[in-house]
Amino acid sequence: MSDDILQKQERVIEVLRTVFDPEIPVNIYDLGLIYRIELSDDGKELAVDMTLTAPNCPAADFIMEDVRQKLETIDGIDKVDLQLVFEPEWTKEMMSDEAKVELGFM
Repeated sequence: MSDDILQKQERVIEVLRTVFDPEIPVNIYDLGLIYRIELSDDGKELAVDMTLTAPNCPAADFIMEDVRQKLETIDGIDKVDLQLVFEPEWTKEMMSDEAKVELGFM
C-alpha cells in the first residue's frame, strides 16, 4: 500500500473519530461501528461499511449524514460510498478498550 493511501486511511480514521452518536459520549470508530474502510488503488474513491448500536437507532439519519459530510471533506477523495450494514450484529466486544473504559464496561 502506498504512503499516500496509508495517509488517507489514517485521515479517514481521524475524521471518523469526530463523529458521535448524540446519546453516547464515544466516537463511532472507537465504538466499533466501522466495519470496513477501503480506498481505491488511486485513493480517490472511499468505501465505508458501518453499523449502528441498534437497528432502530433514532439518530441513524443524523449519524450517517455527519459521517458522509465529514468524509467528503477529505482532500483527494472524490467519491464516498457509505453503506449501513447490520451483519455482523454489533456487540460491546467490538468497542476499543478506551471506549469500554469511558462507558464503564472495564
